[in-house]
Amino acid sequence: MTDQVKSRQRVQDHGEVFTNEREVNAMLDMVKQETERIESRFLEPACGDGNFLAEVLRRKLAIVNARYRRSLSEYEKYTFIAVGSIYGVELLYDNAVTCRERLFSIVEGDYLRVCRKNSTPGFLDAIRYVLERNILNGNALSLKQVDESCADTEEPIIFSEWSIVTGDKVKRRDFRLDEMLEGSADQVQFALFGSSGTPTSEWEFDDETGAMIPKPIWEYPMMSFYEVQNNE
Repeated sequence: MTDQVKSRQRVQDHGEVFTNEREVNAMLDMVKQETERIESRFLEPACGDGNFLAEVLRRKLAIVNARYRRSLSEYEKYTFIAVGSIYGVELLYDNAVTCRERLFSIVEGDYLRVCRKNSTPGFLDAIRYVLERNILNGNALSLKQVDESCADTEEPIIFSEWSIVTGDKVKRRDFRLDEMLEGSADQVQFALFGSSGTPTSEWEFDDETGAMIPKPIWEYPMMSFYEVQNNE
């Protein structure tokens, strides 16, 4: 077996084959400018243990480092923006957990090199929380959450949008993925096929994307991004 396959059984049961590093970089180089734009959002609908998302994050953090490492507060803000822009859906629970941990380790290692023991309380906890909200265990075809047996539940996949408003203040809004794709499928960086359910939200024009999008199903009070893990 190669690193692209964990087991024959998983290939047979789920068609699980991982993309190797050379192919990942070749594909991302086709959208190189977007991978280096800190706020550019990426969604991988079958993210596995994070081969694509890890490389996107590394590229974004390289830009954050180059621009902001001399100011810890600015570095933290733009690292938060970079992490908050990355989304993944994965059918297999163990892969989803591994992906979150992998992305967190990348941020943690980079952050500890930059802050040099002057870390800000709550920052890494906030990063871990965002990854828990952004890398989800679900079925990217049905757009439903799944249970431990990988069977669809009745619950839709719900992602959080993280928008820096001013200083360290962030606004969190939650959206149903099926409704977001229905309204602005052309905004998704990685092709995602299939949809389910009937949109239930009201819709509004979004200046950022220039498209109609559903209103959030939930909107949280503005708060410091160092404390987002406390707003459940």
